[in-house]
Amino acid sequence: MLRTSDSTDRAAAPATDERPADRTPARLLAQRGLFFGPSGIVPEDLYSRVERGTARRERDLVALAPGSLVSTNTYFGRFHATYWQRWTDIGEVEVSAVATGTGRVRLMASDTNKVWRIVATVDVRDGEATAVRLVGPVDRFVDGGGMWLEITTETGELTVSGVRWTVTTTRPLPPTDIAITTHNRVDDCLNTLQALARDPEALERIRTVHVADQGSDPIESRERFGEIAAALGERLKYVRQPNLGGSGGFARGMLHATHGAPGEEADVLLMDDDVHLEPELLVRLTSFSASTRHPMIVGAQMLNLLHPGHLHISAEYADPEVLLMGLKMPGALREAYLLGLDDRQLPINQERRVDTEYNGWWSCLIPATVIRAIGYPLPLFLQWDDIEYGYRARAHGFPTVSLPGAGVWHADFGWKDGDEWQRYFTVRNGLIMAALHSGFSIRRITGRLAQLVSHQLVAMQYGMTATLLQAVEDFLAGPDTLRDGSAGALARVREIRKAYPETVMHPMSDAGGEFHDRPVIRAANPPGSETLTFLKRVAYQVTGRAPHPTGAVPAGDAHWWHVSLFERAIVTDMSEQGFRIRIRDKQTALQLARQAAHLLRRFVREAPALVGRYREAVPQLSSRENWERLYGLKD
Repeated sequence: MLRTSDSTDRAAAPATDERPADRTPARLLAQRGLFFGPSGIVPEDLYSRVERGTARRERDLVALAPGSLVSTNTYFGRFHATYWQRWTDIGEVEVSAVATGTGRVRLMASDTNKVWRIVATVDVRDGEATAVRLVGPVDRFVDGGGMWLEITTETGELTVSGVRWTVTTTRPLPPTDIAITTHNRVDDCLNTLQALARDPEALERIRTVHVADQGSDPIESRERFGEIAAALGERLKYVRQPNLGGSGGFARGMLHATHGAPGEEADVLLMDDDVHLEPELLVRLTSFSASTRHPMIVGAQMLNLLHPGHLHISAEYADPEVLLMGLKMPGALREAYLLGLDDRQLPINQERRVDTEYNGWWSCLIPATVIRAIGYPLPLFLQWDDIEYGYRARAHGFPTVSLPGAGVWHADFGWKDGDEWQRYFTVRNGLIMAALHSGFSIRRITGRLAQLVSHQLVAMQYGMTATLLQAVEDFLAGPDTLRDGSAGALARVREIRKAYPETVMHPMSDAGGEFHDRPVIRAANPPGSETLTFLKRVAYQVTGRAPHPTGAVPAGDAHWWHVSLFERAIVTDMSEQGFRIRIRDKQTALQLARQAAHLLRRFVREAPALVGRYREAVPQLSSRENWERLYGLKD
């Protein structure tokens, strides 16, 4: 392990790489054929399906009883040929395996409409570690389709192992560094590092595992850290630094990877600390990136950790003028149940190719070429930093692909409550994103801000309103608000929110009598006219005629148009781990409404002039020199 302090990080040498200088393999391993997940907490049917008979599935092996059929037409089992044909120049894919027993192995393919065809077949009879080889042309998948294996038996048994999907490449496999940022998620981060250490074949793709620890509870304080550090050896580089958010942690790893001359640089695989890692993504992301026609960002997809059979989204875009991110591209899957079947009783897969506009940084590979051309992340702390970087890359001619079959499990976004301090960064950074990468329609933006404030006030979210107003205020301060890496903004917004008791989530152990004799009141259907409903809610509150003096509101029903019917609402937090108490306060609501009206008038007057200032500041804010200054590596 390389352990450096903040003052010596800049000069530290990269981890030793003992592999040959010529990284061009005869064939490049594009993906491994896996039949079981990295642990028992993920469904094995994401890797292979026993569609008939019985079979024993292990990580690298499947053993079929007589009269059985196993298919890898699954999220992790497919070779997503449409993405390979669109973005690379490979002409074919070769599947090799080792078979023992009697049975048949077929290479299958599908088109854009999920209509299957047989590409190649090998029959094995009384085989004993028999080499199996199937070749499929990658030539009819521009709009969609993929390939997979079907393994069948009739009267005999068959074991298949060591499945490897390989392609040819004309470029050497570049070195890749993993950059992980962590903040007081000790066990999660150690689990991620341990998963890397336990898969040496996947880890061979990695030069350095760079961990930027920004927490007050350092991971190096745990006994398990020493064991993991020993297993990773010189690949592990660990640094402690002040908390500069996700952008600050990831930028540190990017600086390390791109230190030195172009020939000494590495691509960077950004990875959250709290993912449940599938190490196979190291193979799939690096192979795909090494095969693309032109440099591009290659992102892994996110599966929901609490609901591991569900894909969060397969391709997305953002609309910063209305502060919305994570919007589904047409044709993309969203919250898709990957273990289910469609209306034709076929597996749910991303059959048609859907291009994305950016990829989240739960796991995302950025080539050194891209970093050299466009710079490092903006010091946004968190929220929108990955989106801004993706759009900046697009503007410079570097697209992004969200690669199906390369996925990690990450905490479900739907189980995170919106009334948290992070909302400040959602709003402030969204406005910065709009200034940099949109037409910056003052009408759309102010309309959206006014809508949010109005809805939050009638829903008794006073702390949320104050958070939003501070975000707008700081945006109007211009690019200098980012000079300290947003560390000051974090402290400021947390202090502001302390004045509003409804921002506090109470654990159920503190419930006391709150839930006794409090009816649970569910929401009715969404309003037909939001404007008319809003005016009615305001009238209720001004006249003191709220239909419900008090009541409990489930998290999924905590819409503004429902909570605004109460004088006092006990609202379940979206995490389902506690509750918040919202109480009507006319004086506070009026004060915040006046403050909002004044601030939005300022926004209309001052914001247009800030667009040019933010755009002019990007080269300096995203520069290596600026990040070195923030880390204390440069005066």
